[in-house]
Amino acid sequence: MAASRMSIRHVTEYHYATPVAASYNEARLTPLTTLSQTTVDARVAVEPAAHVSRYWDYWGTLVHAFDVHAPHASMVLTATSIVERGLTAEPPAAADVGWDALGADAVRDRYCEYLEFSSWVPLDPELAEVGAAIRASAATPRDAVGAVTDWVRRQLDYQPGSTTVSTSAVEAWRSGQGVCQDFVHLSLAVLRAAGMPSRYVSGYLHPKRDAEIGAAAVGESHAWVEAWVGDWHGVDPTNATEIAERHVLVARGRDYGDVPPVKGIYSGGAAQESTVTVELTRLA
Repeated sequence: MAASRMSIRHVTEYHYATPVAASYNEARLTPLTTLSQTTVDARVAVEPAAHVSRYWDYWGTLVHAFDVHAPHASMVLTATSIVERGLTAEPPAAADVGWDALGADAVRDRYCEYLEFSSWVPLDPELAEVGAAIRASAATPRDAVGAVTDWVRRQLDYQPGSTTVSTSAVEAWRSGQGVCQDFVHLSLAVLRAAGMPSRYVSGYLHPKRDAEIGAAAVGESHAWVEAWVGDWHGVDPTNATEIAERHVLVARGRDYGDVPPVKGIYSGGAAQESTVTVELTRLA
């Protein structure tokens, strides 16, 4: 993996028709430090001012939690970070396992949560047939990962605004269109139907392969898949690529429900409007 450094600025704004009495919020916006990624600096700021606490959730994601108890007609959450990719030497990847090893009780017990279905990743009979057929034709689990993501790209057209954060894999599949979240959920549905532990990964993808240093680019949150094939193997089904220096990891979980960038509740007030802007800048 080539070395790179990137700055990220993610701003979420909420505006209410009338002031709300209080709001309770969580943000998953800070990139993780892993063997292939180092978060050099990260900050989260809230307006109106609020005390922000931090904790690591069950899936290993850093969460910032904050409450705003004064009446407010708007709230702005700004997360900034600087991330280096590909500068840390990774240990040799574990040897790929075969289908027999993947189905062993020890593996299924260890990764049982990544084999379960959910409202976003439902167990659908037709998708189960697709998963079984891909498993039968793939020589190895790693080959099956590529076959699944190739199949998903043939099923879905990328169409912003065609789905919502609550759209399931089956709903997106039947509509034939979606965004990165839907490509991931559909991939997970077929991978799990094939008996492969797999998880949802959220983060960012710089939109330009050869971005000019110092030039800011408009971006957005992104999502991809990791499947266990002896080790966790990442692939981006939306773009048909493996994970590289343009991808920045923020959170992992079973589906979108475990990794939303921002979620919360509020009391009082009328319906809200929200806007999100993401700016990605290559620094090196």
